[in-house]
Amino acid sequence: MNQQRPPTLVLASTSPYRGELLRRLEVPFEAAPPDFDERTMDTKLAALGVRKFACLLAAHKARSLAAQYPGRWILGADQLAVVSEDPPEVLHKPGTEERAMETLMRLCGRTHLLVTGVVLIEADSDRAYEAVDVHRLTMRSFSRDEAAAYVRQYQPLNCAGSYRIEDAGIKLFESIEGDDFTGIIGLPLLATAALLRRAELL
Repeated sequence: MNQQRPPTLVLASTSPYRGELLRRLEVPFEAAPPDFDERTMDTKLAALGVRKFACLLAAHKARSLAAQYPGRWILGADQLAVVSEDPPEVLHKPGTEERAMETLMRLCGRTHLLVTGVVLIEADSDRAYEAVDVHRLTMRSFSRDEAAAYVRQYQPLNCAGSYRIEDAGIKLFESIEGDDFTGIIGLPLLATAALLRRAELL
């Protein structure tokens, strides 16, 4: 009996949101956790700017799996919640309810950016294609009690910006501007599809 060949594409993420999004493109893939600590790159943010920095992180995630998956294409993505581009200031994933609350209150009534870098690399040659998706989001003014209730119920502790638009977090917003709403969830499918076509995977 012939053994089934593994998918050509590897997603360098175990995020259920990114996996669910990528399945919409109907390209077979397997998911694997990247062996990379994003915080080790923090010192490069100021020199690169947020857009190039997001792509750098995505590329490192993908390349961390290259030796493990020879002959495959590896897709990495990284999303940054950006308060300011000049000088660049990025909000990290909160990790705790207290930090999530502080993040939401800082964004309350203000505009911020979500910048998502996507990089597709060929493991054997290190050939790479990249794209950046940017959304401009404005939160309405809300009370600390409302923010606390949201955090307690939905636990957005592993989310840039401390919210999810897929759940009741959408109620915290006044406006959202961008080309592809899937980018807010974590993987901009229009940009990703374009990269996959360049690699002749789609």
